Amino acid sequence: MKSFKNHISLVIALLSILFSLQIFTIVDRSIDSYKENLAKNYSLVIVSKKILNTKNLLDDNKIIDGVSEVSPDSMIEKLNSGISKQNMELLKITLPKFYKLTLKYYPSSKELKQLTKELLQTQSIDKVETFSKTHDTTYKLLLLFKTVISVFAFTVVVVTVLLIFKELRIWQFKHNERMSIMGLFGAPVWLRSAVLFRLAIVDALIASALSFLIFSYLSSMSWVLEQFNNIGIHVVVFDTFYDFLTMLGVSVVVSMLLATSIVLGHKEEV
Repeated sequence: MKSFKNHISLVIALLSILFSLQIFTIVDRSIDSYKENLAKNYSLVIVSKKILNTKNLLDDNKIIDGVSEVSPDSMIEKLNSGISKQNMELLKITLPKFYKLTLKYYPSSKELKQLTKELLQTQSIDKVETFSKTHDTTYKLLLLFKTVISVFAFTVVVVTVLLIFKELRIWQFKHNERMSIMGLFGAPVWLRSAVLFRLAIVDALIASALSFLIFSYLSSMSWVLEQFNNIGIHVVVFDTFYDFLTMLGVSVVVSMLLATSIVLGHKEEV
């Protein structure tokens, strides 16, 4: 029971860090996936006086993924109110050329302004419609959401690290007498603190294993997958290899760094 109490507080603290880290990772992947969907559905419309060389547009602007001409037939049909066939053909000739531009990724507001500027420098292009109002609103909401999650995750990590440090410090005080006696007999610092490091490593392994089980279960839940499907994105909730190794590395590094700092602090006091 005593051994269980020694471990439970550190394990829960480490779990909090790993949980925050994975939630941030899921949110980051969700935003990237959503941006990919936006890029597929988002397009610009340009108006040109004459037929454009689409190859030059693609070569000059690396962000552009494709260029396709928009037929004016549908617009002319809406205006058709007894116009003769001859006048219809004449109208088609006099109308400017419309092109639809698709992008390789969802651009930032700055990138969109730069692209618009470069396109308007082409003499034959009269206007570029970017639908910037909708674009800016969506993009800023994505950035705001990511920022909020980042601040929350950072706050949880900082508070939890302080709690882990305090817990290890309490453990050190409990075993201070034993460590001091070992020091009097000439035991090196690493040997005096071996139990502390063992505690840190074992708890890191336990926390990583529990995180693996929790997120493996969450990633297989139909309800979780359904929520992502409802907004039309596919997200890897938990990569059993990469994410687990990341969790394991973070938990071990955090535990060892905190244990080392406590050992060095104890050495200075002796």
